[in-house]
Amino acid sequence: MTWTVNSCFVTLAILFLWRVEEVAEACSCSPVHPQQAFCTSDVVIRAKVVGQQEVEIGTNIYGNPINDIKYEIKQLKMFKGPSQDIDAIYTASSSTVCGVTLDTGKEYLITGRLNSDGKVHVTLCQFIQPWEELTETQKKSLTQRYEMGCDCKITRCAFIPCMIRSPVECLWTDWVIGKTVNGDQAKHFACVKRSDGSCAWYRGAAPPKKDFLDIEDP
Repeated sequence: MTWTVNSCFVTLAILFLWRVEEVAEACSCSPVHPQQAFCTSDVVIRAKVVGQQEVEIGTNIYGNPINDIKYEIKQLKMFKGPSQDIDAIYTASSSTVCGVTLDTGKEYLITGRLNSDGKVHVTLCQFIQPWEELTETQKKSLTQRYEMGCDCKITRCAFIPCMIRSPVECLWTDWVIGKTVNGDQAKHFACVKRSDGSCAWYRGAAPPKKDFLDIEDP
């Protein structure tokens, strides 16, 4: 009887530790505005996924293999990144550790990190969207606006009251207004530096003038 109780206790302890490990490894990251994703990423490209395979990248502390998913891609346009074309991106094999799932044959805007070995790694914490789902403003901003605001700071308002503390900040209010991080400011606005050094939201069909007034702020 004692052996049975101890055995059950050990089994429960193992299951508990597994569960703790799963929770500890769960993917968690703060939402970012598309402009923030552009400015903080090493690589920003438009690409079509043409294939995928699972590749072993090492082993864990128990000696079990650690795998990544390698997505073979056809680069269609580079907005930011190294001089050479990128033909593959890598991501974790599970969404619990921020692995990204992409569909073969589909075009995406991909932001990612360039590792020291030259490989591009992507996670759920980065901005990755099907190209067809981007707004025209977002597409234009990849070449005309986002870079102009990389010295600005976009501050997300998670709950009211919220405010900016510096003239170089733009207050991102999509969440408190519409309970989404993919609202009007994410879809249609860029935070751009003005001639006086301050930053403001800008929306327009053409690149902002050097001394524009933020009359189109949300």
